[in-house]
Amino acid sequence: MKSAIAIGAIVLAVGFAYARWPVADQSVQTAPETGSTGGSTALAEVRVPDVQSPNAQIGSVAYNAKCAACHGVNAAGQDGIAPPLVHRIYEPSHHADESFQRAAALGVRAHHWSFGDMPAVEGLTRGDVAMITAYIRELQRANDIN
Repeated sequence: MKSAIAIGAIVLAVGFAYARWPVADQSVQTAPETGSTGGSTALAEVRVPDVQSPNAQIGSVAYNAKCAACHGVNAAGQDGIAPPLVHRIYEPSHHADESFQRAAALGVRAHHWSFGDMPAVEGLTRGDVAMITAYIRELQRANDIN
């Protein structure tokens, strides 16, 4: 009985957190501009899985709020702004989940790309980054990056 109550409390907490997560400006969630007007373009073509785990769904909301402005819709990157996270460079065997934790908390010196250094991301907990990482990993698997 106690474990059923504990599981119910966790489900409620996750649902509450999902419902209360701040939503980014809607322009962040739309596709980047393309064409000769100087708008940014996606750097990767990303297939989105038909079904996402609950953690990836939460991570998607957090990603759109904190990461999409630079890394683009569905982590496809943006030309001249930031790299795609759905890329073989970020596969788990090269960049473990802790790499995403450190990047968000401390920032990253440029080393794979010529976009410049990535600053730390304010306002994210380790739990938030774990959900974002779950979202990115599911996008990667849907694009044959394992």
